[in-house]
Amino acid sequence: MKSYRKELWFNVPGRRAFINITPQVNDCLRDSGIAEGLVLVNAMHITASVFINDDESGLHHDYETWLEQLAPHEPTSRYHHNRTGEDNADAHIKRQVMGREVVVAITRGQLDFGPWEQIFYGEFDGGRKKRVLVKIIGE
Repeated sequence: MKSYRKELWFNVPGRRAFINITPQVNDCLRDSGIAEGLVLVNAMHITASVFINDDESGLHHDYETWLEQLAPHEPTSRYHHNRTGEDNADAHIKRQVMGREVVVAITRGQLDFGPWEQIFYGEFDGGRKKRVLVKIIGE
């Protein structure tokens, strides 16, 4: 069995964003030389997410609206976590909802997706450098 590891780095200037990282994961898969196995893609920060869904702008807008209704950023005083001097409790909650990681099967050297599936990095507390781990195992 072979193993491959790479870190992808992101620095989103705004507070929130959804970035399609499927091309970067495909680059990793190609570089790994693995044809059959699994790829794990996970956010290495507790205010960011990795998830799979459709790359459709209306859906991304709906996510943004829904997440902000679920865990609004303002007023920051509503969250006990923010009493530590932080202002990102909402980002922790949004990450919990959207998930930490995805695992995708690799078949014949390709990500084995269903229709319309893409991998996204979700940023909920931007403005600083954060990383995503890509770990691929297989033959």
